Amino acid sequence: MNRRLQSLGAALALLAAAPVLAAPAEPERPPGYIHASPSLGKAEGQCRPNERGPAVMITILGFKDRAGLVRAEIYPSNDSDFLQDDNILVMAGKTFRRVEMPTPPSGPVQLCIRVPAAGTYSLIVLHDRDSNRKFGLSSDGAGFPGDPKVCLGQPKAAQTALRAGAGITDITLRLQYRRNLFCLGPLKN
Repeated sequence: MNRRLQSLGAALALLAAAPVLAAPAEPERPPGYIHASPSLGKAEGQCRPNERGPAVMITILGFKDRAGLVRAEIYPSNDSDFLQDDNILVMAGKTFRRVEMPTPPSGPVQLCIRVPAAGTYSLIVLHDRDSNRKFGLSSDGAGFPGDPKVCLGQPKAAQTALRAGAGITDITLRLQYRRNLFCLGPLKN
């Protein structure tokens, strides 16, 4: 027993004498770095009462159920920026807008999202059924202007583009959910 205590004491002494390892340093961030947050783009994207534009009024059809959140995001309409990390876009001074609300339990679903100026943008609408703010391929839905077929990856920005005017631009889109191993599609009624 005494030998065990001596061995334990020696091990503890070695640990006490060992240099303390510092926590890994946070990676160096560029000046003005903005941490990712669900609130990025919301202040710029929220429509005001009696909104005059430029903004997009989105009517969303084809919900699988009325659980979770529904979110719309506006991006520059080019492949390198579409669905890019929001903090990278904001830091670069590029267009990124987001609006989000709980999915209404019934009735029509509409979201209004402001855009910086009349022009062409790419849009995605997400039905985040578990409200975790992450797209779950097996459970969540997505919708785009132009209703592109989505298989094995994201659609091209041109397939998701919309032209916003100086006032309120109305669009209607249908959500798509996982239909098979590789593709999203609208629900069959």
